[in-house]
Amino acid sequence: MLALAGVFCLLYSFVFVTRGAWPIGIFFGADFFLLYGAFWLNYRSGRVREEVTVSRTNVSIRKFSPTGRMVEHDFNPFWTRFLVCRHHEIGVVSMHVRDRSHDTDVGSFLNPEDRESFAKAFKRALATVTQRI
Repeated sequence: MLALAGVFCLLYSFVFVTRGAWPIGIFFGADFFLLYGAFWLNYRSGRVREEVTVSRTNVSIRKFSPTGRMVEHDFNPFWTRFLVCRHHEIGVVSMHVRDRSHDTDVGSFLNPEDRESFAKAFKRALATVTQRI
C-alpha cells in the first residue's frame, strides 16, 4: 500500500515538475514522507504489550515499550487490589493494580471490549488465587 502511494506521488510529482510547477512536486514528496512517517509510527506503537502473570505468591506485570524496554511490577496477591473505572456509555475506561507500596495502570492500549474481557479474567484469577484453602 505504501509502495503504491510512493509510486503515485513520484509519478505525479514528475508530471508537475516537467510542466513547470515544481513547487507542487515538492509537496507531493513531502506528502509521501509524512505518510511514510505516519505508517512507521503506527507500526511502532503496535509493538506495545504487557504480560500479566498471577500466581499464589506473586502478581507480576511486565510492560514492554515500542523500543523493547521492559518495566516489571511485582505485587503480593493478598494485598493487591484491582480498581476499574467505568463510564456508563463506554464501559471500562481505565484499570489499575494497587497494593500498599505502589500501583500501575494495566491495559491502557486495549479497546473497550478487550478491556472488559481482561477485567473479568483478571478479577477471576485474583479471586481464585486469594481463596482460602
